[in-house]
Amino acid sequence: MHGSEEEMARSARQPKLTPIPRRSLSDAVFEQLRDQIVSGAMAAGSPLPAERLLCEALGVNRSSVREAMRRLQQAGLVAVRQGGASQVLDYRGSAGLDLLENLLFTPAGDLDPEVIRSVLQMRSAIAPDAARLAARRPSSKLASQLDDLVRQMKQSLSDLPRLQGLALDYWEMIVGASDNVAYRLAYNSLRRTYDKCRELLRAVLADELTDVVSYAAIASAVRRGDAAGAESRARNLMRRGESAISAALKQLERMKRRAS
Repeated sequence: MHGSEEEMARSARQPKLTPIPRRSLSDAVFEQLRDQIVSGAMAAGSPLPAERLLCEALGVNRSSVREAMRRLQQAGLVAVRQGGASQVLDYRGSAGLDLLENLLFTPAGDLDPEVIRSVLQMRSAIAPDAARLAARRPSSKLASQLDDLVRQMKQSLSDLPRLQGLALDYWEMIVGASDNVAYRLAYNSLRRTYDKCRELLRAVLADELTDVVSYAAIASAVRRGDAAGAESRARNLMRRGESAISAALKQLERMKRRAS
């Protein structure tokens, strides 16, 4: 084989990589201001520094600040007023679920127990109704996919990380089959938040994750079109995880009180 032919063969075997885009200045400005607002360092109701002062403090140009302000406004974190001072909003009354993953950690870098508890409670609210809706639209394809996931879960009982991933795939399929776009978007936000702490939650959720019998029962109810049965079984399974997380958080809070 000639040299050029060898190079072509090697090139064909190489992975197709594309350049990684640099992080823009506006992204950095947005993230810093967002974190200041969420942490309370910039209090709700207070005016934002003028554009010129932000440029000087952050060492960026005006276009970067303006783009970041536009995104903060879209996220419901600030009210931008033309000709007047822009104001920090109370994100609890104006922001959407996209902010959830940014609330997971406190300014000190610790997990926020209340946010984790809220995520699990929301999961417990969505999953049963998604299962109910999925059962009202049973299909052979969905039943086959759920059965395949349950089989994989049975084979992975000794591999908790894989089991956790399969459980996430299972619920993503259920939520998708519910044909409820609001549930789907909420699930996306919950999933991004969950992924940031999934390793920490894995052991606590072990009883839920290894309860493959319940996963199989939900899949069976969905296949039969038993909406009430799918909802009930999903609710019972979610309660197991929520109870385990709640107990773990209470223990953690007690330990922190003793330490202080």
